[in-house]
Amino acid sequence: MARVLVLFGGTSEEHEVSCVSAVAVVDALQASGHRTIGLGIARSGEWFIADVDRRPFRAEGRRAELTIPSGTLRAGEDVVAFDVVFPVLHGPFGEDGTIQGMLEVAGIPYVGPGVKASAVAMDKDMTKRLASHAGIAVAESVTVAIEEFAADLYGVVEKVVAVTGYPAFVKPVELGSSVGITKATDRQSLVQGLKTAFSHCDRVIVEEFIRGREIEVAVTDGPIASVPGEVVLEADWYSYDAKYKDDTSQFITPAALSGLQTSEVQSLAERMFEVLGCRGLARVDFFLEESGRGFILNEVNTMPGCTPISGFPMMVEASAMSFARVCSDLVDRTVRDSQTS
Repeated sequence: MARVLVLFGGTSEEHEVSCVSAVAVVDALQASGHRTIGLGIARSGEWFIADVDRRPFRAEGRRAELTIPSGTLRAGEDVVAFDVVFPVLHGPFGEDGTIQGMLEVAGIPYVGPGVKASAVAMDKDMTKRLASHAGIAVAESVTVAIEEFAADLYGVVEKVVAVTGYPAFVKPVELGSSVGITKATDRQSLVQGLKTAFSHCDRVIVEEFIRGREIEVAVTDGPIASVPGEVVLEADWYSYDAKYKDDTSQFITPAALSGLQTSEVQSLAERMFEVLGCRGLARVDFFLEESGRGFILNEVNTMPGCTPISGFPMMVEASAMSFARVCSDLVDRTVRDSQTS
């Protein structure tokens, strides 16, 4: 069995979600017989060897440093030995190719998609461009740079409204977990939404509002798609609070779809996995506009949330694949591939 270095926390605004996701991954790996070592990244960027027996996980403990390009991890004078990294990090500086690039430079094997797939999937604009080129439907949208917004606010608003109309969703291009997203219903809320999104990112995407069901699919190497799941909302939309802080949403799997719809969305998810060049795992999210365009790609998560209310573990379990087995297989395959490359 492998010695798995589980990275969690991070400097992004999804720090807390990562800490919770990492608990599930550690438990799954330990249940499969792997040894786990926690490496917590604090919001400040400092690294710590964390106690994985302490719940909830916290990025604190003995200070640690990873030497590049040797790939040696030290805590004080001690060298921390490990075989593979499982980067359970969400958002910028974790899920966007930066950590993956560092690990590549050091020659350290790691679970999940590589640098290019991670970077592109984190960029909502680039993901939509590739999906559209591959013939996968996407929402109408406009991407705005902060320089353009600062130079011509009125012009930006007019350009956006001409494409998306109202209501519209305003999103930072490179964040997940609905952080920084707002729903704009008029000019005032659009301008405020742009300001909010630009406080998180220097590029913002504004998308048309789609009246449809929210359908998700877990994908692992093959690619192999899980049974789909569905986000059922009582709230107006799937905000950060609806995901993690209140009971206004629930995740149901299998989703109530026809056999044809299930096959179609699984095929689309597998195709998107291949378009981005993913490996290991991903969660591919769609809207289902039943009386219109059918399945419309929303986004791709290359390190999906694994919290108790997250869709990825639920869809895996509903597909007769235990989450523990999936995590263990990801580690085993990564180690095996590193030994033959």
